[in-house]
Amino acid sequence: MNNKPVFEYPLFAMGFRVFFALAGLSALALIAVWNRISNGALHLDNYFPVALWHAHEMLLGFTSAVLAGILLTALKNVSKSVVINSDQLAALSFVWIYGRVVPFYSDLLPDVLIAGIDFAFLPLLMFWLIKPILNTGSYKYFAYLLLVLLMAVGNALIHAQVLGFTVLSADLGVNLEIALIVVGLVFSAGWVLPSVIERSLSGVIYIQNPLLDVVAVASSIVAFLFLIFDISGFLLALTALIALVVNAVRLATWFDRRILFVPLLWVLYLGYAWLVLGFGLLALAAYQVVAVSVALHAFAVGGIAALSLGVMSRLAVGQVGRALKASNVMAIAFILINFAALFLVLLPAVLPNWYAGFVVIASYSWLAAFSLFVFYYAPSLIESEH
Repeated sequence: MNNKPVFEYPLFAMGFRVFFALAGLSALALIAVWNRISNGALHLDNYFPVALWHAHEMLLGFTSAVLAGILLTALKNVSKSVVINSDQLAALSFVWIYGRVVPFYSDLLPDVLIAGIDFAFLPLLMFWLIKPILNTGSYKYFAYLLLVLLMAVGNALIHAQVLGFTVLSADLGVNLEIALIVVGLVFSAGWVLPSVIERSLSGVIYIQNPLLDVVAVASSIVAFLFLIFDISGFLLALTALIALVVNAVRLATWFDRRILFVPLLWVLYLGYAWLVLGFGLLALAAYQVVAVSVALHAFAVGGIAALSLGVMSRLAVGQVGRALKASNVMAIAFILINFAALFLVLLPAVLPNWYAGFVVIASYSWLAAFSLFVFYYAPSLIESEH
């Protein structure tokens, strides 16, 4: 009997290869299609309402691909064995792809089937993560299993409204997704970012501050709980300000001026700074000084997208055997993704009447950044290691 895998290709050799490729391509396709839809140039039937489709795909399409690539690769490195074989990885990636495609077949497929295909990805990802965590005793990864589980709950809330089972759960689901991803980044940064800086810069030693880490995560959780349950005013502003201060202190303790000369470090550092700024904008949004969407875009574009681009670049560089440094191409991409956040977050907050023009500039900056990522890394993701 021939047990040779059907999909024995370099693209399906490790989780980061296929899912970083999908994340990069989806970052381009989703924003390109969204721009055409939002300016009225393109009309497509969709299972989701248009604005909800945009939010859902950026969080449960693009971001879930990044998360899958990181977790599957990290657990393979920890376990030193196969976490998921090439056929299984191909099947998982196809489920993700179908989840992006089937909403556009709402006139041909039952809504329940569309929802089921999209929903299946995160539970399947959990299934492939549980065994290596138990086998290796890497119990800190249970926090990420919980993250994936709760993201699936948020996805269910979104689909529940689209299917007509609930009335107002979609916004709750979207806000829950943003909250989970941001809190996951705040949690991870406490041990990942200092470790990365230590390994990259000689003579740097960080002493962990568990209390600061706990308060940073806890204040972030509470601030988002108030947002999710629509509790505004003083309580939201206070907890958001606490999260701002504590996370800013963390960021200050990690600073070394040599970071400014290493693109693979400053993109991560600046991405975390956008999360800090997001909490400040959330405090202002509590009193309607700025729109809540401004704060959410700070978290999503400045924080999640910039950190995703930095982490994918660093992990891809290391895994394919290149030197741990960014090329000039990727340094430009890192600048461009921060330009996108600048024009989508800060400038509209100051000059709201120019919002439409800023969105155009932000979109092109985003597309240019991820075009450079795909251009630079696609060959190494699909080619065999030498």
